[in-house]
Order: sequence, then C-alpha cells, then structure tokens
Amino acid sequence: MSGEGGSRSGPAQSLPGDLPTGRHVTVNGIRLHVTEVGAGPAVVLLHGNPTSSLLWRNVVPVLVNAGWRAIVPDLAGFGHSQKVTHPGDVSLAHYVADLTAMIDLLGLEQVTLVCHDWGGPIGLSWAVTHRARVEGLVLMSTWAWSDTAPFHTRIFPWRMMHAPLVGPFLLGRHNALAGRGMHLSVVDRERFADDAMRLYTGQLPTPESRLMTWQFPRLIPLDGSGETAAHLDWLESELSGWEVPALVVWGREDDVFPAAFAERFTTLLPAARGPKWVTGRHFLQEDSGPEIGRLIVGFLESGAPS
Repeated sequence: MSGEGGSRSGPAQSLPGDLPTGRHVTVNGIRLHVTEVGAGPAVVLLHGNPTSSLLWRNVVPVLVNAGWRAIVPDLAGFGHSQKVTHPGDVSLAHYVADLTAMIDLLGLEQVTLVCHDWGGPIGLSWAVTHRARVEGLVLMSTWAWSDTAPFHTRIFPWRMMHAPLVGPFLLGRHNALAGRGMHLSVVDRERFADDAMRLYTGQLPTPESRLMTWQFPRLIPLDGSGETAAHLDWLESELSGWEVPALVVWGREDDVFPAAFAERFTTLLPAARGPKWVTGRHFLQEDSGPEIGRLIVGFLESGAPS
C-alpha cells in the first residue's frame, strides 16, 4: 500500500558519502529511500541492523559494471529513509510489508535478492510468498530459523541489549551498535574507523533516530517463543527443499552467525552453492566488498537467473 504521510515516520535524513543519491517512494505511510544504479536484470540488496545502503557501496559498482541493475533500499528508520518513532512499528511483519509494497511499486517482476543480517528474514519472507518472481538468492551472515546463534545467548553484549534500561542507554544514547559494535565486527578495524564508521554513526545522529538499533535485538527470540519465533519457524519450513538457485557467501571470521549457519542454508536449499568464504566478520562487505561483488556476478552469469 502506498500513500503520503503516516504515523510511523519522522523526518527524512540525507547524508553524502555513500551510494549515488536515489529517490524516495512512499509505502505503508513511510518514505523509503531507494537507490537504483545500472541497467539490466534487477538485483535487490537488503541490509540489516544498524546499517543502510551504505553497506553495499563497494559491491554495487561491480554488479553495475557487469551489466546488472542494482536496487538498494534503506529500510525504514535507516540511512536516508524516514526514521521510525514508535517501538511497536519495529517488527518483522512491518518490514516484510514495506519490502512487498516497494517491489510492487517499482514494478519489479523478476528479481535476485541479496540478503544480509535482518535483510535475510525480511527478504526471504517475501521470496517464499512470491516464488515465481524470484530469479535467485544470495545469503550472507543471516538466518531463517527460530533457534539463535551462540553469540545471542551470551549475557554480554547481546542479552544486555534486551534489558529495559541498558539497551536504550548503550544503543540509543551512545550509538554503541553503529559505532563500537560495527567496529568490532569487521576485520580491518583501522580502515573501517578511518573510512566508514563516521558515516554509519552520522546516519543515526540522535537517540530518537536510533530506536531500531535497540528494538531489532529485542525481536530475536532468545527463548524460541513469540511472534518472531513463529514467523521464523514458518519461514524455515517454507524454505526447506526449495530448488531456487542460491549462493551462500560467508565471512571466515564471522563470530555473530557461525559457519554452521552457512552450511544450514546449503542443507535447506538443495540448489544452493557454497559456502564461499571471504575475509570478514559479521559486516563482511566492509572487508571484502569487491570480492563479494565478483562472487555475485559469477553466480548471476553462470545461468542461475535467466
């Protein structure tokens, strides 16, 4: 559903220094920023928390130069999209609905989805309900099941983010996830600190703008129950045995989603290739962006998507 205005959003943000400026589309009462670069078959690249389209800045040029059309949205509340101001609007269902409306509004009949972090559950939820429109999937450092990774069972740092006061204090007031958290989740930390960290933190300039960074962690079903857990159980069941062309790319040093998660995708999806291992922790695009781009191009050109 599209339309102007809406209670989900605050003012839009604009920050130079990432991908070329795109345009805003209004879906479900919120203005999403979407960058479209290149021509040819559509590749939609989805980020997660606490990133934005900025995450794909070193991947997109490789795709475009090889003749593909890259479509890179900023999820609601991130990047150049309008900020989300109500905790109840940070839900998996809301973000799936936004993606569905955006793809329809852009008139995308056939797409390849590239999914990272929360972009996985969001993108895959759209994919399994629109199978005829899916040319292929590329999955990296993400998940699609209700059981959690060991990282998310630790008291520090992850369970503390679910605490009523600590999460909003560290992630909201101090922007800890877009700053220190991302810094610890790349391999070349010095380069990240010099080149990119200020851009990510700059896209979340106030405690109010950082709502999603501490609300998204609370969606992770640590006890395997609740609305998100039920959705993820459904998603895993829908994915199981689907013969969709897929590529799994993973960071060798990833300590958020372990290697076993990469292998699990190749078991769920019989036609999946990989895992292809690259240098990288959770935000592997920061360490191996061009290499990831080349792996995706190789997958696309190998006859996976038509």
